[in-house]
Amino acid sequence: MVLLTSSVNAQFEEPTFRKIEVTERDEYREFFDRFKLTGQGLYNQTELDRMPSIQIRARLQDVFGSPTQTVEELIQENDFRLGKAIQFEYWFIVDDEIPMMLLDLDGPFTDGLVYVGASRYIDLMPEVKRTLTRLVEDAAPSEYQDYFYSPEREKWFQISYSNGEYKTEEIDAPSHLKID
Repeated sequence: MVLLTSSVNAQFEEPTFRKIEVTERDEYREFFDRFKLTGQGLYNQTELDRMPSIQIRARLQDVFGSPTQTVEELIQENDFRLGKAIQFEYWFIVDDEIPMMLLDLDGPFTDGLVYVGASRYIDLMPEVKRTLTRLVEDAAPSEYQDYFYSPEREKWFQISYSNGEYKTEEIDAPSHLKID
């Protein structure tokens, strides 16, 4: 009798995604830190990789809700530097065991996202990306509002999707964020 692990079974079933909520970040940070994260296995280009990130964010909002963390959460950490700013990160546990992250490193100014997953599951990552791509591409855009600091531009931006319109507006630093 041969026993198959859930990782092997995942090759034959559609992966499931559990998004880590903002309130769970600290609890799961340790879990994510136990793995070597890599983009390997997630490089195959899809239509999603050519879609403006501002539009991907609206579809992710529809499928998964708000991100696991945004610059608003990161800026509250003691070791935060504005040069490390992202617009958003979604953290997932795929098939109850595989850590995965989607990051937007350059705010609304690029297409696609950065994908990272646990290196020990590289062989499963192509199917994980295909499934995630399908979920996001099939979603309808949902309203959201984020902030982004661009170190290259040395400027703050408010990024949003509302009333069917995508906007990227240059703003002063948001007054509710503690910025050193």
